[in-house]
Parts: sequence; structure tokens; C-alpha cells
Amino acid sequence: MLRHSFLILAVTVGLASMPAMAAEDTLPPHAPAAGWPQAGAFGTYDRASLQRGFQVYKQVCSLCHSLKLLAYRDLTDLGFSEAEVKAIAAEATIHDGPNDNGDMFDRPGRPSDFFVSPFPNDQAARAANAGALPPDLSLMAKARHGGESYIYSLLSGFGQTPPAGETIPSGMNYNPYFPGHQIAMPPPLRDDAVAYADGTKATVEQEAKDVAQFLAWAAEPKMEVRKQTGLKVVLFLIVFAGIMYGVKRKVWSKLP
Repeated sequence: MLRHSFLILAVTVGLASMPAMAAEDTLPPHAPAAGWPQAGAFGTYDRASLQRGFQVYKQVCSLCHSLKLLAYRDLTDLGFSEAEVKAIAAEATIHDGPNDNGDMFDRPGRPSDFFVSPFPNDQAARAANAGALPPDLSLMAKARHGGESYIYSLLSGFGQTPPAGETIPSGMNYNPYFPGHQIAMPPPLRDDAVAYADGTKATVEQEAKDVAQFLAWAAEPKMEVRKQTGLKVVLFLIVFAGIMYGVKRKVWSKLP
């Protein structure tokens, strides 16, 4: 009993000795006002938003961040035609080989190729970003708590004033949604950073929403298939349960 009391006392003292967390430390990632169309059991991706998000990634994010697990042919799921995908892939330069002469060579990308990384290796990436390594974004929506809401919050959370007493070192940027609130990445988005092909107004919030949804799709491109399969399984189980109940009633009705 005494040992149990000491244990409670130790835990209480330990918790009391922890520094109080600033309000920003507990600030949860938030989604856009309209929420995410892919949320819920029946949610699906907004194809127009996915195409806009790909445009933001291509023109802004791809300058530093790779998308190594995605192939160009996967873009057909976004609603791009095969001709459009071929044109997008052809814009990339693939270092391939060896050829029949044993030489390496460069060629235009093909739909079967994976997205080309902006740097040849991690060392080159660090050298170009003052020692910071831009993470691959293929699974970012799965790797961070809050998923696409975290990405949206982070990208739209720049430009805020740090709270009193919080000093941001030179070369770092304040963002309340980033762990530690200090991030080496400068604000990547700005109003009209891209000219959307469909004429949508490219505000920072819109760009953040679109690229967050695109990265959610990149992390789980078969989400809609999974939900459809799950719905079919549930319907099957409901029908099967009804049949089994009817069989049970039929069998037991003959017993005395």
C-alpha cells in the first residue's frame, strides 16, 4: 500500500514538473472550412482539386521535394488522358542505360517511369538547402498526424507572429503547426503562385488545399477502391446473415 502511494506521488510530481505547453504546441491540424471530400466511409477524391494539386506540386513543390513512389502513369487516376500523361512524362529527363555500346544516356520520360527527383542524391539535396534534407512526399499524408489536414495547416500557417518569448533563429521560419515551431523551409506558397488551368483563383489557402488533397491521393491512390470493396463486403455479410437467419428459423421450426 505504501509502495503504491509512493508511485502515485512520483507520477504526480513528475507531471507537475513538466513545463507547461504553449497553446501552439497543442494546436491541432485543421482542414479547410468545407472539409475533405474523401473523408468518411463514402468519401471520394475531388478530381478537379487533385489536378490542381498536381499542378502546385509540379510548379512549386517538385523543385525541392521528390515523389519517388509515384509513376507518371498513375496520373490517369486524376482524370488526365493517356496523351496528357505521355506529354507530362516526356518533360522529365531520365538518365538511363547502358545502351548497346555500354554507355549511359539521357532520354525523355515515359508513363512507366517514376517521378524524377529534383536532386541526384541526398548529399546534393542538403547542399542545395543549407544542410536541410527536403523529405520525400510520397507518404507524407500517412506519415504525419492529421494527414492532409496537417499538410494544409503547415502550408497555410506561415506568416504568423511568434508568441512573446519565442525566438526564431536566423534562417528559420515560424510556423505553429510544425513541431518546435521552427522550420527551415521558407513559405512555399503565395497568392497566384500558379495559374490554374481551370481558372480557379489561386489563393494560398486554395493552393494548400489542392496540394494537400493531391498528396493524400499520392499516399493512398486506391482509397476509393478500398472503400467500394468494403461496402460490397458489408452488403454481402448483411445478405448472408439474413439467409443464415432464415435457414436457422427453418431448421429449428421442425424441432419439438
